[in-house]
Amino acid sequence: MELTAPTPVTLKAPSWSSPEFEEDELDEVRERFFPEAETVGRLNHPNIVTIYDAGEEHDLVYIAVGFLNGHDLARYCKPDNLMDMRTVISIDARSAKSFDFANQKNIVHCDIKPANIMFEPESNTVKITDFGIARITDSSKTKTDMVLGTPSYVSPEQLAGKKVDGRSDLFSLGVRLYQMLSGSLPFKADSMTSLMFKITNEEAADVRTIRADIPEALAAVINKSLLKDVELRYQSDAEFADALKVLLKA
Repeated sequence: MELTAPTPVTLKAPSWSSPEFEEDELDEVRERFFPEAETVGRLNHPNIVTIYDAGEEHDLVYIAVGFLNGHDLARYCKPDNLMDMRTVISIDARSAKSFDFANQKNIVHCDIKPANIMFEPESNTVKITDFGIARITDSSKTKTDMVLGTPSYVSPEQLAGKKVDGRSDLFSLGVRLYQMLSGSLPFKADSMTSLMFKITNEEAADVRTIRADIPEALAAVINKSLLKDVELRYQSDAEFADALKVLLKA
């Protein structure tokens, strides 16, 4: 839960000399960082953490955000510590709505995972964090050949280095929903190469093979969000959220 009196804290402080960028790209990255940080900072939504400042100090850049109570969702992805099904669906529906809000402003998160979603059980508050690697998708300078994000959650089109939109975030939400309901990732492998191949080419096992009490309708929603072809998935995070809300009412 965000405090009423803003308490800025550093979210991340990457160096301009990061090995992710070639030497001749650093000026371009520097030029883009602050305008993009400002754009993300204008995401005024109850389920997105507020960005108060972005700056540079001694060759490091930082983003300062409001203080949050609660903890991330990673602890609820273990088979022996799963949340109840309705809570998981509710969190994902609210998350999807907030990502749709960002998508409408041409911002794609690109790194959706349990560790980037904060939850405060007492107030039932959900906050999306770490838009630090988000892409401003209407920028002509966006690099489509740079794969960003955490490997187990990235979409096939991210791995292929294609230009992404909100449907890529939707795929990652589907992975997270699958994991939080079952305690298992839909795509697992012993090497990065094998993992990338599975995400790109293999269908995930039906989540009910891991947790039999998951309703067929919920499994169908997950399966649709994980389709390889973006044209066959839900076409927006809002559409995905609406499908989950229908399940909550059922």
